[in-house]
This record gives sequence, structure tokens and C-alpha cells, in this order.
Amino acid sequence: MKPIKDEETYNKALARVEELWGAEPDTPDGDELDILLVLVEAYEEKHHPIPPPDPVEAIIFRADQMDLDRKALEQFLGPKSRVSDVLNRKRPLSLPQIKRLHKGLGIPYESLLGAT
Repeated sequence: MKPIKDEETYNKALARVEELWGAEPDTPDGDELDILLVLVEAYEEKHHPIPPPDPVEAIIFRADQMDLDRKALEQFLGPKSRVSDVLNRKRPLSLPQIKRLHKGLGIPYESLLGAT
């Protein structure tokens, strides 16, 4: 096995991962799968990074999951006008709002901070 340095090798590694998927741990196939996953992950982090989620999208997604309306978000963001400003991207999140959203809704800090 060797490092993945280009898309062709990357695609071959992905195909092999698919073939090995579900291999028993501590077997030759399981060990090969473990190594390939590390190599694929390293290549993807460098060549296909996933940008952090948009904070507003994270709030909307979590509110939808919890069936919360804008009124329910007031306890985390402030008055109705502040909720509207944040959700319409007219006002950035403040540190206290980020803390309340994290603690109250379980939204990861990384998602609330977005790209900095």
C-alpha cells in the first residue's frame, strides 16, 4: 500500500474500500480496510475539504429537527426582531447567543462559529 496522491489512485482506493466494506476486524481484509480508510481520509481532508456549516443553516436545521418555531428561538437569540435579523443574516451571532444555542439546542460550537 502507498499514499494516495492523485484522483485516479483515490478512486481506485474507494472502489477497494467498497469491496472490503464489512470485512471482519483483525483479518487481512479488515486490516487492509482500516489502512485504506486512513489513506482515503487523509487525501479527502487535503483535496476535498468540507467547509464548516453555515451557522444560520445549523440553527434552522436544528430548530426543524426539534419542531421549534421562531418564537421558541427567542430564548436563545433574543426578541422577535433579533431572531429575524439573525435568521435573515442581517446580524451575526453574538458570543452569548452562541453559548445559549449550544447549551440549549446542542448545536456544536463549530457549526455556530462557521468559517472564521
